[in-house]
Amino acid sequence: MRTPFLAILFLLLNLTAYSQGCSDAGFCTMGAMKPDQPYNKRVQVKLKTIELSFYRGTTTLTPIVYVANLDFNFSLNSRNAFQIKVPYQWVNGQLGNTATIGDLSLCYTRNIYSSDRFDLNASVGTKLPTNNSNIMAGPNPLPMYYQTSLGTYDFIAGISMISRKWLFATGIQIPFNRNGNQFDWHRWISSDPAEQAYVQKYPNSSELQRGIDVMLRVERNFRLSRFNFSAGLLPIYRITADEITNFQGVRTSKDAKGNVAKGLALSWILTAGYNFNARAGVRLLVGHKIVQREFSPDGLTRELVTSLSYAYRF
Repeated sequence: MRTPFLAILFLLLNLTAYSQGCSDAGFCTMGAMKPDQPYNKRVQVKLKTIELSFYRGTTTLTPIVYVANLDFNFSLNSRNAFQIKVPYQWVNGQLGNTATIGDLSLCYTRNIYSSDRFDLNASVGTKLPTNNSNIMAGPNPLPMYYQTSLGTYDFIAGISMISRKWLFATGIQIPFNRNGNQFDWHRWISSDPAEQAYVQKYPNSSELQRGIDVMLRVERNFRLSRFNFSAGLLPIYRITADEITNFQGVRTSKDAKGNVAKGLALSWILTAGYNFNARAGVRLLVGHKIVQREFSPDGLTRELVTSLSYAYRF
């Protein structure tokens, strides 16, 4: 059974060379909002799950983002669960390389209704910054593309309905503060004319205050004895605009072309998973961006995203 699964993995990895990914700030993989959630009324639920995943994302410019993520879930009882995510993130790009622990995620999920046909789950959580989002390259603050933290304290809440065939989820993420990023290409110091021209491609993000995001996940699942597949859409709408401080010291939510830092980002998501047994399994996730925001000072734009994970339940 392992041979066909590995063949599917290699096929999907080749397909991702033409794909784009989700540009969310973290809540799409927390609690009730997670993709490809397990659903099997006949199998005893394990109380704890440790999932190790590796993520690779190329951006709209040169930075490539890598994340090794440890996702720990444990059930308090049959209705209550808690999740902790600890990522280590590193970024390689033309302006520099960065590497530190990323933002920590904490999430509590409660099953509010359960039947033989579907479950309703609700989550509340938070994201905690691990730095002030102002890592430097020499004398220059790096753009948000290179930062390993968003630099904000965020509140997160969501609800989902999951059945054997479908997953519907919605959630909200609310940042509470400005971060400490000071990138503005007007103040970039370099004697290289090519670098000075290149750095202007990055959106200014000085003292960034991210807007509020809402998301909706619609996912169709195909569950077999060992294999499982899913396909879905993930729209994320920034309902309030990001704000930055421009080089004149004025707070603004627009770039030089007049684009406002808000609006829709839409992706489709595919997953393929294989369970070795009741305790262990692997999963590949691929996302493709359909709609992107014109102005994204948070640096979360992605062209290609793949994530490969291993989960152990006990």
